[in-house]
Amino acid sequence: MSDDARGQHGDDGNARTDEAALSARLKRLSERLARDQAGRASDGAGEDRATTASGYARGFRLSSELVAGVLVGGGIGWLIDHWLGIAPWGLIVFLLLGFAAGVLNVMRSAGVVPGNSLDGGAAKDRNS
Repeated sequence: MSDDARGQHGDDGNARTDEAALSARLKRLSERLARDQAGRASDGAGEDRATTASGYARGFRLSSELVAGVLVGGGIGWLIDHWLGIAPWGLIVFLLLGFAAGVLNVMRSAGVVPGNSLDGGAAKDRNS
């Protein structure tokens, strides 16, 4: 019976030291978080505004490239339909081509696809 009482008392002491260690770690963490937040606040809101404005500009650029590709393709298709009298096939074909060209331009601008590969690698030779 005395061993059981001693065992429970020993576990209680371990629990207290674990709680003390946890409290110390939490205090250090909260201090580090406070320092990090203070550092971010000192950077200023100007940097956040610049990042937001840059993101908006990039979004408008990408969306305008896609819309421009579709509009140009549709315009060319409409003109071909009226000149050749093959409506609606020219419009359908060139709308699809305009959409594909717009998506390709968006991917190039976003950096997903490397630049113009139709030059046969000449641009690579110039940059090297």
